[in-house]
Amino acid sequence: MLNEKVAVITGASRGAGKAIATRVAAEGTKLAIIGSSEQIHETAKELEENGSEVLSLQADVTDEQHVKKAFKQIFDHYGQVDILINNAGIGFFKTAEETTLEEWENVFAVNTRGVFLTTKEVIPFMKEKRSGTIITISSDVARRTIANGSAYTATKYAVQGFIGSVAQEVQEYGIRVGTVNPGAIDTFFADSKQGEEHKEDWLKVDDIAEAVCYMASAPKHMVIDEIVLHPLSQEYPRY
Repeated sequence: MLNEKVAVITGASRGAGKAIATRVAAEGTKLAIIGSSEQIHETAKELEENGSEVLSLQADVTDEQHVKKAFKQIFDHYGQVDILINNAGIGFFKTAEETTLEEWENVFAVNTRGVFLTTKEVIPFMKEKRSGTIITISSDVARRTIANGSAYTATKYAVQGFIGSVAQEVQEYGIRVGTVNPGAIDTFFADSKQGEEHKEDWLKVDDIAEAVCYMASAPKHMVIDEIVLHPLSQEYPRY
């Protein structure tokens, strides 16, 4: 289902983004991967060594000109974008009282402005083609709240609202839009290290990659609006 498709993945240097890139590439997808550091080119080299076709771009998804330049390069190189996977995101654990304005604005810039800018770039092409899939990695806190995470939680509620509206706007053009909302993941979130002992029972980045691949591979007539997944060990309210 994904063979010869072109997928753009943001935040793909490491963690879940790298796992997603690896997984969709295994289905024959051509990749354009975006990261904020030079590490994105190292990730591309690894993927290419495994036989994947990869265009790597160092860009800041919060900067409109960076995003426009990156997507121009992608369209010049491939001539199309079939799948956009908004994975870039940051977060931290602090009370609202402890959170600085700079921290608040930074997490909103990456988690919401970044999703807005990249999504806006692919919609015109997908509308003209009358097909396409936009998947955004959000969080289970898009449906609930947690203490010490007011800024991060607020961004995910915002993302859920934005994506829901976009889905309605583009449905008539055959564009599928959805979110993957994970719980606790063993990754680099909040400047932590992947593989720490207390994360042993958490979701793995490959679990997120499988969910994305499942959503992207759905039959053309079907849209998966949302996937919520969390580790069995995590307390999670059922509504």
